[in-house]
Amino acid sequence: MPSPQEVLDGYAEGTPYADLAAAYLTFDHPTGDDPLGLLVEAAASTTGQRYASGVRPTVERFETAFLADDSLASFADLAALDIEDETLVEVIGAERKRHVLLEAAQVLADRPEGDDFDALQAWASEADVYRYGHDPIGKISGVGPSSFQYLRQLAGIDTAKPDPSLEQFVDAVRTEADIEMLDTDEPLRTLASAEWLALTTEYRLLEIDRLAWWTYTDSDERDTVMELFELATTS
Repeated sequence: MPSPQEVLDGYAEGTPYADLAAAYLTFDHPTGDDPLGLLVEAAASTTGQRYASGVRPTVERFETAFLADDSLASFADLAALDIEDETLVEVIGAERKRHVLLEAAQVLADRPEGDDFDALQAWASEADVYRYGHDPIGKISGVGPSSFQYLRQLAGIDTAKPDPSLEQFVDAVRTEADIEMLDTDEPLRTLASAEWLALTTEYRLLEIDRLAWWTYTDSDERDTVMELFELATTS
């Protein structure tokens, strides 16, 4: 029976998992380190859209409508928008996404840090996904463990999000390495299982997340994301 390391090595061979993980850790991706854009990206993901066809276009519309002319300059400015603001509706779409965006912006605007990016990073560093329901952002209606973790990833945290790709990946590793303790019965158990893999292999948690995404995302989406991230495809 192969070890967890050997199983993950098999999935990792020929994939750009390390480059994809590094892009998040260093903010070397399309949204960069703009705190408003990062929050929009996380909010746009709450309805399950794909990155290339849904999430990234939403961020681009937001940048054009609100950031290009400096009409919004801070989380406080964003939080002050009406949820039914005509431009906001046109740019963001679904009420769920607008609600998450404005409520999270208010939470971050209320933090003591004097800079929005610092506020986002401080929140992400302190946040405990296992108590996300008690977190001021985690308890916002429309925010679940996956979107909570995605915002933390976007803030540069080495972590994973318990989405369907990670669940499938953990299940596959459990089967191939015959590790009964790996559990995907609920999102937080999926995340805990991924954390165990990160502790027992040479792969960091964000790399496992990117391996899962690469493995269970179709080639067209992968290629588009690699182009957007300006990374070379390796398979």
